Amino acid sequence: MHFKVLLAFSAIVSVLLTSCKDKKESTTPEIKNITESVYSSGYIKSKNQYEVFGKPNNIVKEIFVTEGTPVQKGSPIFQMDNNTQQLSTENARLASIAADYRINNSKLRDGKKAVDLAQKKLLNDSMQYQRQQKLWDKNIGTKLELERKELAYQNAKVDLARAKTNYNDLRRQLKLASDQSKNNLEIAKLMEDDYIIKSEIDGVVYRINKEAGEVINTQEPVVIIGTEEFIIELSIDELDIVKVKKGQRVIIRMDSYKTQVFEAKIIAIDPMMNKRTRSFQAEAIFTTKPKELFPNLTVEASILVNTKDSALTIPRQYLINDSAVMLPSGALQKVETGLMDYDLVEIIDGINETTRIELPQE
Repeated sequence: MHFKVLLAFSAIVSVLLTSCKDKKESTTPEIKNITESVYSSGYIKSKNQYEVFGKPNNIVKEIFVTEGTPVQKGSPIFQMDNNTQQLSTENARLASIAADYRINNSKLRDGKKAVDLAQKKLLNDSMQYQRQQKLWDKNIGTKLELERKELAYQNAKVDLARAKTNYNDLRRQLKLASDQSKNNLEIAKLMEDDYIIKSEIDGVVYRINKEAGEVINTQEPVVIIGTEEFIIELSIDELDIVKVKKGQRVIIRMDSYKTQVFEAKIIAIDPMMNKRTRSFQAEAIFTTKPKELFPNLTVEASILVNTKDSALTIPRQYLINDSAVMLPSGALQKVETGLMDYDLVEIIDGINETTRIELPQE
């Protein structure tokens, strides 16, 4: 008797399990509000944030700032080793002194004396020639003596012209050498100033990566500086970029603030795609922001690209290949879709509120 009861109970359980297994999950479309969004990830970046490097393979001699402190535009950040440049500056200074125009006035005085002497000789030779010419006119003296006096006079004119040219050339050379040496000294001073790296903005020192005595390289900045204003830098997949426009709302979630949600808006979109990541960069600013922010905090963002009230929707998992749904008969019904979010998809045509659809089997 007990054995027959047990057999009957087992048969009932088997039927129930079979019926539950054969029963498929189904639903009908519902009227709901739907918002289409584009997912993006990114990080917080200080506005005008930039990395400060120095001359590669040089050594940090001294650091003038500390992390977290404000810095003014033009104020020194750090100094590189400049011993060699200091020697170059000193050599330029000595050369400038040696070539100074005023110090070389003695050379000009010698040149001026040569001009004066040539002028006097010309005057004397001119008078000698004129006197000899008058004697010759009176048939006194020889033709050879007259020609000798004339030749001396002509040579004196040439010597005076040469002395004047030499004097003017010397003056120009000394002036040029003096000016060039002063310019070289200024260039050397500027190059020496290049070894003191100064801030380009009014901002905050966020990171110091080097200490005095460490070597500078091209991979790691010595200092990172930015402002206390922050922007959000987002990476958007190339498949979604055509949907994103400036001014769109962005919902921001951050690990640093757990369940809190903040709002932002898109302010810029880089038109050039990154070939390596196949993505575009966009920037957003907070419209409702956290009390405190730090550079490089990571964010997850939903960019709201479209919204629609009272749309005919189905759960997204019921959609097959983005173009069809399954009817209770097992047949596929083609549908036209509209907006999509993470959970819902808008149905524009193909089914209505009374159409029952089944969840596709995986």
